[in-house]
Amino acid sequence: MGGTLKTTNSSNEISAFIKQHKTISKVVKQQQRLLFVIDATASRQPTWDLACSLTHSLLHATDGLKGLTLKLCFYRGFEEFRQTDWLTDADILSRKMSSVRCAGGQTQIRKTLRYALSEHQSNPIRGLIFIGDAIEEAPHEIIDLAGQCGLRKLPLFLFQEGLNPGVEDTFQHMARVSSGAYARFDLGAPGRLRDLLSAVAAYAQGGYTALTQRRDDAAQTLLEQLPKP
Repeated sequence: MGGTLKTTNSSNEISAFIKQHKTISKVVKQQQRLLFVIDATASRQPTWDLACSLTHSLLHATDGLKGLTLKLCFYRGFEEFRQTDWLTDADILSRKMSSVRCAGGQTQIRKTLRYALSEHQSNPIRGLIFIGDAIEEAPHEIIDLAGQCGLRKLPLFLFQEGLNPGVEDTFQHMARVSSGAYARFDLGAPGRLRDLLSAVAAYAQGGYTALTQRRDDAAQTLLEQLPKP
């Protein structure tokens, strides 16, 4: 009889575990996902610490947005591309970003977009934020991938550091074909990037309508470029 009772208890525990797993999976799938990608190559080193402090604004802004989860990705060095799990804890994400150090290497925007498309296919992403200052890949290749993002309803939000006209032209094109938005920022005016990141977080959580309820210039910058629903 003791053996039968143990089997019954084990069956109940297994059933409870499966039920809990399904519930957690359902909740995760219902969360709005935002992919956050940073160029961590050597050219970013002079302004990296300031960029990190500003990026924390995005991460902590999500604390007040229920149902929003983020994944941090970065590339640097020789074909090094890393990402965190999908997380909702801004403190954990901030610590992970603070531990990143820049390293010389080529940009990996093509790999980034392919990774985003793969993630989006398994479970939709509300948007991809990209912060960078350079492009060392063929523009037509990454613009084509940006177009594929647009076809799959994955908008790109590209924020350029610096004044490189070629980068600006390509980023603007990528934003347009993906139904996303572009903006340039100057780390000498840190509020600009902070507001842009906060506006994208609001869009990821509440869509176009959430942006129309904001009154700041950053939200207006996005609204002028995003297609109306």
